[in-house]
Amino acid sequence: MDYQNKTFEYAPGAEREGGSHSVVVVGAGPVGLATAIDLAQQGVRVLLLDDDNKLSAGSRAICFAKRTLEIFDRLRCGERMLDKGVSWHVGRVFLQDQPVYRFDLLPEPGHQYPAFINLQQYYVEGYLYERAAQLDNLEIRWCSKVTGLTQRADGVTLAVSAPDGDYHLQAQYVVAADGGRSTLRALLGLESHGRAFRDRFLIADVKMRADFPAERWFWFDPPFHPGQSVLLHRQPDNVWRIDFQLGWDADPVAEKAPERVIPRIRALLGEEVEFELEWVSIYTFSCLRMEAFRHGRVLFAGDAAHGVSPFGARGANSGVQDAENLAWKLKLVLDGHAPDGLLDTYAREREFAADENILNSTRATDFITPKSEVSRLFRDAVLGLARTHAFARRLVNSGRLSLPSTYRDSALNTVDTDRFASPLRPGAPAADAPVTADGVADWLLRQTGGEFTGVYFAGAPDDAAALPDFAALAEGPVPVKTLVLAPQGPWPGLPGGALVDRDGLAAARYDATPGAYYLLRPDQHVCARWRTFNPARVRAAVARASGHDLNQEAA
Repeated sequence: MDYQNKTFEYAPGAEREGGSHSVVVVGAGPVGLATAIDLAQQGVRVLLLDDDNKLSAGSRAICFAKRTLEIFDRLRCGERMLDKGVSWHVGRVFLQDQPVYRFDLLPEPGHQYPAFINLQQYYVEGYLYERAAQLDNLEIRWCSKVTGLTQRADGVTLAVSAPDGDYHLQAQYVVAADGGRSTLRALLGLESHGRAFRDRFLIADVKMRADFPAERWFWFDPPFHPGQSVLLHRQPDNVWRIDFQLGWDADPVAEKAPERVIPRIRALLGEEVEFELEWVSIYTFSCLRMEAFRHGRVLFAGDAAHGVSPFGARGANSGVQDAENLAWKLKLVLDGHAPDGLLDTYAREREFAADENILNSTRATDFITPKSEVSRLFRDAVLGLARTHAFARRLVNSGRLSLPSTYRDSALNTVDTDRFASPLRPGAPAADAPVTADGVADWLLRQTGGEFTGVYFAGAPDDAAALPDFAALAEGPVPVKTLVLAPQGPWPGLPGGALVDRDGLAAARYDATPGAYYLLRPDQHVCARWRTFNPARVRAAVARASGHDLNQEAA
């Protein structure tokens, strides 16, 4: 499929006026598609509306982080993205034409996915769309613009404008994933607040054959673009992303003209390199967010809820992580297995994550584009020292790259009562590790997600005689699937289906002694851990993570 030029025909739904839906997602970008797929995989009937009939134009977001790829894997399109994308984990920083230092974002082995891949957003949207099209309980309506929104205690009425006429539909909940210029945000009279940066940048996607490695290269004050910064990334299809800082006084219209763009690229690449422009854009940016991500039965996600500068690849990655946080909570609430207040924790956790991203993004932007002579002197001194002094390298900020948030203060966490050296505390995203499942090499995270999952680390002295009884946990309205993870070696008491910690990396990463038990949420974040298994404690932790203690805490 030609993802950049593919258009989708409008197909009216089977029902028109008054149609009723469990969840309506507005916006078919990466965040809206990921939310809709996640819900549909859990059995929720979803309607996805988009006011356009095509995928994104231009490469837009291109850096997708390891955690996001793990989410895409759970949505059954991660490997496809990995196969197409350009994997990388090394970055280099230059001052003028001299290297300052290199960094490695994934220095240890034993991970299914790399630190990052570079993949044009239209591929990501295309692969997500094709996955969505496989799900019978997910309907997509293109060319369907939401023009009105009315909330009630028990649901939402949306007014929709479509090619064959206007109509209304009903939803129990609405997910607003309709981008930075969110229509739903405007319909509710809401705003985002934050800081705008007085600078402009040129993005040029250049098609060429070049011998640059698949790394992130960032220049401060390079001789080919003096006084400014430049970023270089490789994408699939021999396309290279180049970002040129232009300054606030640059004319955003004139700078997009080929006669301005081509000389800048030639100065970087050299006169002898042949290339062609594929996409050019000028952007300014802000770091901002809505005050609250939940407004009654409307929940905001992705750029509709928050925006950051592109340095650090935090926009699309944080939006997809919004989607995974929200989907399992909506599922439990819709099924009546969790109180409506569980959705408040979506807002609290992802508002915290947005604040983290905004803080990191603001610091990076201030370092890259100093707005005072003192700031510039500090930056240049740090860069000069970083060549030979490790402490200074920690101060260099060319865009601290996206990491998933740890919801360390979440009301859904069960506080540690046992001591662990592992940073995988309650609220942290679970770590992956290679395992063997039924004699086949696999990955730990592939065995989890979409439901509460316990991981029991076998190898305790009494395991050979009798494992704890996990069956009772698998019953009830909020079941827990327990994985038994054994070290290498003969363990005659282990049941069929037990996993093998192939290289011992799972036990090491979780600091798991034999008999330890980790409880993971459906979004693969840790919600409790103990040195010994106790079913009553697990049930209490599941109840807490499902929001059943929230009313008590509020009281």
